Amino acid sequence: MKTGPDIAMVAALVGDPARANILTALMTGRALTASELAQEAGITPQTASSHLGKLEAGGLIEPEKQGRHRYYRLTGPDVAAVLEGLEGLAARAGHLRVRTGPKEPALRRARVCYDHLAGDLGVQMLDAMTKRKFIRRHKTEIALTPEGECFVANKLQIDVAGIAHARRPLCKACLDWSERRHHLAGTLGAAIMTRFTELKWAARDPAAGSRVVNFTHNGEKQFAILFGSQPNQAAE
Repeated sequence: MKTGPDIAMVAALVGDPARANILTALMTGRALTASELAQEAGITPQTASSHLGKLEAGGLIEPEKQGRHRYYRLTGPDVAAVLEGLEGLAARAGHLRVRTGPKEPALRRARVCYDHLAGDLGVQMLDAMTKRKFIRRHKTEIALTPEGECFVANKLQIDVAGIAHARRPLCKACLDWSERRHHLAGTLGAAIMTRFTELKWAARDPAAGSRVVNFTHNGEKQFAILFGSQPNQAAE
């Protein structure tokens, strides 16, 4: 008998269309209720309850109770990274949704991948940091340089020592599904996204299940200054 991780079990959990929709909705990093997830998946609350139980038993989601409500979230960024990778594989293989919504261009431009910036701007940010030698890259392995540590401390007021985590890398390359290139994940990627929000340079779409990140006009300008892009004309 073969030993080791059972990828077939995880694949079976993710492979069901309704469960895939539930997991994708949780890629926002937000905790959502069973009712919200049922709506996102296009299924009844009773069916959603069954799927949620299977995903919880499989270790892909975890519940959080607050008052009378029960919320669900992904168990960690490693689950989100696998889902983002599968989205990239599906896009490359031509398995795309037939109907695209009006927010599709915005989703490709800037979105959250669990807790960090993804899409065109996420890839652009990692590329700029690499070119300026703030990030050292070797294939998929990346690391923050001393110059990069000074950059995030001085320009974004992020204390690298303060975001170190024993169970999660500081920097991680995450394959972007829409760009087919890497963006910055890890605790640094999460801290930068949080900082963008704190500075009111960007805000996440408030709709349940939406992953879109909208940059303000000032946020576009500041992002361009830090990461070398030309800002688009964006409304406040």
